[in-house]
Amino acid sequence: MLLEFFSFIGGVINSAFDMLGTSSSWMILSFFIAGLLHEFLSPEKMRKSSIGTKKVSGVFWSTISGALIPICSCGTIPLGISLYYSGAYLGPTLAFMTSSPMINPIAVILSWGLLGPKITIIYIITGLVAPMIIGIVANRFGGKEICLYSEEEAAERPILLEEETMSVMDKIKSGLHWSFTELSLTVSKYAVTGMLIAGLLFNIVPQSAIQTYLGNPGFISLFGITVIAALMYVCAVGHLPFIAAIVASGAAPGVAITFLMAGASTNIPELITISKTIGKRAALMYFGMVTVISNVVGYITNQLLMPGFKPVMDFDTTHKTIELANRFIVTTPDWVQNLCSLVLIGYACVAGWKWLKKQFAKVSVA
Repeated sequence: MLLEFFSFIGGVINSAFDMLGTSSSWMILSFFIAGLLHEFLSPEKMRKSSIGTKKVSGVFWSTISGALIPICSCGTIPLGISLYYSGAYLGPTLAFMTSSPMINPIAVILSWGLLGPKITIIYIITGLVAPMIIGIVANRFGGKEICLYSEEEAAERPILLEEETMSVMDKIKSGLHWSFTELSLTVSKYAVTGMLIAGLLFNIVPQSAIQTYLGNPGFISLFGITVIAALMYVCAVGHLPFIAAIVASGAAPGVAITFLMAGASTNIPELITISKTIGKRAALMYFGMVTVISNVVGYITNQLLMPGFKPVMDFDTTHKTIELANRFIVTTPDWVQNLCSLVLIGYACVAGWKWLKKQFAKVSVA
């Protein structure tokens, strides 16, 4: 019994580490970019741009920016949090964090070859419209989480002459110091915790049940594929061949859209991080809207394309499409992924130790 328990724990840790490895190098890169964003985008400057307001244009440009970055949902966490902490409104922040993992040029290329032009066109429209809807709704109902800085706080925040006279190199150093001493501790703590929870779910849910369900594509429902996508760690690029194979086996075309939306845009590490760094309302709004919109669009897709839908996937097209997409995909060696994963785990351990010290301090004072 004890041996089985340790074997189960080992499986959870192994699954979590594997999932962390797929995104760790992107997260480290995102920390670099986030540090620069935080230093060069002050709340004062942000207020002068559209993403520092409730304007629809701010949501639009955040959506377009995210859609052009081929990065996974965990990799986009530091960037989205950095935008928010630099003064961006909740709407543009969530729009960016939705569009970035959901759709990108590489995913579009793969979708065109593996799923066909009809599904791809719906995929592109959804990948741009859904983040816009989420951003607009978030700006409307975000409450106190609408922005980290109120207009009064931003107006009263002094603009130091030292900031104006700092050299570009000093600003870069300052931004990276913030990113790798504050942001990284916060994000890594929640990301690693989320990966462990995802690994736990992955080992609790019988994989044979998932395989049996996916092996009968005619019975796959939109809600069912949403649950499957949540249990799997989904990347829009990496899992396009997987969902294309399911559709080619007989699943409804709407399954592909729902899977790509709900799977790529929602995962446990991202939801935990949004909840802890921005607020629970923001996390619930984000998760709720992605889930609802993905299922609605999946239903509409089925109504538009069925009956009479014929999968277009064949070996020649698949081979050529993947070959073309691979030319644009940047991959990192396994040792780099493992090293980056260990760095994130180290940050999470340091953050956990600091939390424990605070709890002990509270107990001693009481």
